[in-house]
Amino acid sequence: MEFFYAALGLVILLFAGDSLVRGAVNVSLRLGVPALIVSLTIVAFGTSAPELLISVQAVLDHAPGLALGNVVGSNTANILLVLGVPALMTGLATRGVDTRRNYIAMLAATALFMLLAANARHFGFWEGITLLAGLGLMLSSAFQEALAHRRKMAAERLAELEAAGAALDPESLAAEAELDAESEEKGEIEGADPDMPWPKVILFLALGLIGLPLGASILVDAATTIARTYGVSETVIGLTLVAVGTSLPELATTVMAAIRRQADVALGNVIGSNMFNLLAIIGLAALVGPIPVEPTMLKLDLWVMFLASLLIAPFVFRGWHMGRTWGIVFIALYVVYIGVLLGK
Repeated sequence: MEFFYAALGLVILLFAGDSLVRGAVNVSLRLGVPALIVSLTIVAFGTSAPELLISVQAVLDHAPGLALGNVVGSNTANILLVLGVPALMTGLATRGVDTRRNYIAMLAATALFMLLAANARHFGFWEGITLLAGLGLMLSSAFQEALAHRRKMAAERLAELEAAGAALDPESLAAEAELDAESEEKGEIEGADPDMPWPKVILFLALGLIGLPLGASILVDAATTIARTYGVSETVIGLTLVAVGTSLPELATTVMAAIRRQADVALGNVIGSNMFNLLAIIGLAALVGPIPVEPTMLKLDLWVMFLASLLIAPFVFRGWHMGRTWGIVFIALYVVYIGVLLGK
């Protein structure tokens, strides 16, 4: 029954997280929050809400190993499993995909996370503040990059309007080009629906706000019971059962991106999720209570996460094709890692 409850909690979390994103995005856009800010903050936090609620609930329930295991395990699964499965299915053509800047930022976040873990042997208040400061730098950089992209889009649209001989003065042309760029951004935001009625928006918000803590509570209780029943640590349950479960949305997104031949979306999804997991989730959870780092985590799991991150360097910097052979290698490595964890 505990596995059923764990699955139930996970399903509630995933649906509640999706509901919260849809509700929050549409409320923000209707209140006049710029699409750029919505995509960088509300969508990013909303899609990571299940992992965040699990980690916070685990700390509150005195099972911090589950919180840390969830984040480290999710990051490893995101690379070996979430990239491995679509590579095995269809392959990922990474040539021409430019994710170098974000990839370097992910490696920096991983290195900072490992340094704090090794130095303090726990994530407490100040470690949490440090990680959140790193998150602030990441969001600031992303904002500047997105702003530059917006300017480029507006300039291209302005050139199109001028070429078409639009009968407007220069200021009006520039304003229309800016509005077109903003409209295009809104269309690209996950969950954005300008025609969604207010009652439905409020319903999505309510489902998200109620479902997230409920699902997290059910999943954490079930996971800790499973750990005690089978004599394994909460950290191992976090690294395996919970981590794979919370990586399912990323897996679904990446598989669809691979089918549509959108390797940039697949890689960007994984890199962004890993950065957010390390900096935001543990950063916020550490403010709720201390999260000890077990010796085995320092000796094995953090290094597996780091080495898995390095594995995708040739695809990011050299544009190697991530074909079926690489998919088999990635999945095989993940199976071996899970076998080692469960065999402890």
